[in-house]
Amino acid sequence: MTAIFLSEGDVRSVADMPLALEAAERTFAELASGSAVNIPRSRAAAPGIMLHSMSASSPGALVLGTKTYATTKEGAYFQVTLWDALSGRPLCIIEADYLGQLRTGAASGLACRLMSNPESQVVGCLGSGQQARTQLQAICLSRPIDRIEVYSRNSERCLLFADEISQLCDVQTVAVHSPDEAASEKDIVVCATSSKTPVFQGAVLTPGTHLCVVGSNYRTKSEVDLETIRRSDWIVCDDLAGSRNEAGDFLSAIEAGCLEWSRVQELGKVLAGEQTGRAHEDDITLFKSVGLAIQDIILGMAIYERARDEGLGQKLPF
Repeated sequence: MTAIFLSEGDVRSVADMPLALEAAERTFAELASGSAVNIPRSRAAAPGIMLHSMSASSPGALVLGTKTYATTKEGAYFQVTLWDALSGRPLCIIEADYLGQLRTGAASGLACRLMSNPESQVVGCLGSGQQARTQLQAICLSRPIDRIEVYSRNSERCLLFADEISQLCDVQTVAVHSPDEAASEKDIVVCATSSKTPVFQGAVLTPGTHLCVVGSNYRTKSEVDLETIRRSDWIVCDDLAGSRNEAGDFLSAIEAGCLEWSRVQELGKVLAGEQTGRAHEDDITLFKSVGLAIQDIILGMAIYERARDEGLGQKLPF
């Protein structure tokens, strides 16, 4: 078996949100059963650059893999490498920017299916970048959304993004003038920003709201304020070990005495019916994602299989 290289173009030609949602459900089912292994992120710094590394194995998908990415002031480069679990040989190297966007969005789509009210129709979105786009795609496939309100600090970019989402999701999407306006009176609120500090006031949240908080995986960054944590009846994360290490939204609340780790549940266990994501219609629920290697590996394997079957990719000399 010859390993292949998949470019971003190859990935975009075969990957879509339905595939990512299917992979997300498989991912969190494997985490809940204990069959998957996920190793949290580690970081190595040098002047002007940071290298981030994470790894995982999925016996169910017969694959092991790593995700590595480098970040600089100019941007980031993402790569996923897959190994066959039977032979130990490399299968594929994947340029993984779009892959990462899809898997993060899909986790929130699954969380919305499990935690938001079934008839949720109105979404507020804080952020207008690539992560916000896939968040909204996944949510619109998981709930009967008919209106999206978007806020971004760059008003021109916000208007362009609203037009883009209107076409992409076939849902009325409008730009609003403040973060609190985007967060208030919504069935679902998405936080997908680069902010180091809370972007809206938790006091404006309406009973019944579900939040997807995905913008940060650093200990020192928080997109939501302490009031949001206080008001959340059910709090779920993608992975407790990862959250303890890098979910600044939780760590600041723990330090302030607003949260205890015993209140934080895991999405896989909610999927398995072992924990609760919502008990009542008026509950405020919150899903926090820091991102897991096992998500990248299982979705990466699905993308590899599609690409291989379609004859895509560049053969590698090993």
